[in-house]
Amino acid sequence: MLSLYNTLTGKKELFQSLQPKHVRMYVCGVTVYDYCHIGHARSALVFDVLRRYLEFSGYQVEFVKNFTDVDDKIIKRANERGVSCETITAEFIEAYYQDMGKLGVRRATHEPKATEHMAEIIALVGTLIQKGLAYPVAGDVYFQVEKYRDYGRLSKRKLEDLQAGARVDVDERKRHPMDFALWKSSKPGEPSWESLWGPGRPGWHIECSAMAMRHLGETFDIHGGGMDLIFPHHENEIAQSCGATGKEFARYWIHNGFVQINQEKMSKSLGNFFTIREIFEKSEWPEDITGEMLRYFLLATQYRGPLDFSDRAIKEAKQALDGFYDLFQRLHEVGDRAAGESELASGIDRAQEAFRQAMDDDVNTPMALATLQKLRSDVNKFLEQGLSPEKRKLARTAFRSLGAVLGLFQLETWQFKLAPGVLSGRDGSQAVLADHDIESKLVERNEARKQKDFKKADEIRHFLAARGIVIEDKPDGTSRWKR
Repeated sequence: MLSLYNTLTGKKELFQSLQPKHVRMYVCGVTVYDYCHIGHARSALVFDVLRRYLEFSGYQVEFVKNFTDVDDKIIKRANERGVSCETITAEFIEAYYQDMGKLGVRRATHEPKATEHMAEIIALVGTLIQKGLAYPVAGDVYFQVEKYRDYGRLSKRKLEDLQAGARVDVDERKRHPMDFALWKSSKPGEPSWESLWGPGRPGWHIECSAMAMRHLGETFDIHGGGMDLIFPHHENEIAQSCGATGKEFARYWIHNGFVQINQEKMSKSLGNFFTIREIFEKSEWPEDITGEMLRYFLLATQYRGPLDFSDRAIKEAKQALDGFYDLFQRLHEVGDRAAGESELASGIDRAQEAFRQAMDDDVNTPMALATLQKLRSDVNKFLEQGLSPEKRKLARTAFRSLGAVLGLFQLETWQFKLAPGVLSGRDGSQAVLADHDIESKLVERNEARKQKDFKKADEIRHFLAARGIVIEDKPDGTSRWKR
């Protein structure tokens, strides 16, 4: 059975949904004022895989992931460009879909926007005021943290020890420094909505509570996001949601770890901050990097631990995928029944069971990938002994089925997926090279390497890669190729 680490309790727990075989899950989405970075990619993939595995395990998953489309950063960006906030948010929502599409991230069941839920937000703020948990001040409304006795139970912080942090406005009008804004009075040039407390816009935290309860109900199964959201965002969500309803908000709180760049914290000040788009351009082999490579890399580390992004790690992901696709190509070759036939089915059964055990253990994707690597090695051995077409199809089906849980190996043909824009034909078709043409290009490339003309050598390699030809350079200086 599936176990998940619950941040709320600080331990792994057996997962039990509120409704049999039906899971309701909410994950905090992005604030749409800029392109997504590698940290956004990790969070998106973590919950995409969790959803896939739940469905693989027989659950119906109702998945909600929001867009924050009213925020200080959005307003600032719109003012800088001299355009409306709607123009900014539309641009970056579309960019989000493009980036996540490359990574194979499926769209959520519902993808609400904060601006589409103002009635629910305003009603929720009103409920908190009526219950004495919030108070209006000159058009603003604040949640009074001292009135919620369990404040700090998610982040394991005591209210008396907390200080006003960087994401909490210091305001003398507050009754406690940690009181947070539910509603902000309007300022000139800012978008605003009418309310009982005057025109204004919602605070960040109340948006997610209102959207989650609108689509999933007052209590649902899973709430997710990055570790940076534990405090104050998720802590405040719990306080205002439980305070308003008197019920538990979400039963399991799941958080993914941070991304580091070459073992340093990712930040713009250090110059190691990469958007997903920049990563596809940054690599020394830009024509070859694909969304599947980046996805494999992101899943090769357990989701709760820190993840270190580096060129070396991406290369290792590419090498791993090359090994799989080399096998898939061999599985399409003609074969005869032979000694490996009888062992294949039991090997697949063992791999499927080991895969499930890995995923049941708090979505342990590195162990799941290791299971697939073991199966790859075993099938290669069976192929050496010989497999019939029926058994080869059985192996292909097993890889495609298990790979689907991780979002891997889902191409129409078993071929390493090339990056967009590297196909040679104007109509998008690939030129098929004869063996002697490939050998000729390889001789030309080896001569360029001897002359230390590495630019030309790379150009030839990219030319061949665009036509589905992979070159492997041996330690002795020679090279070999494969389709």
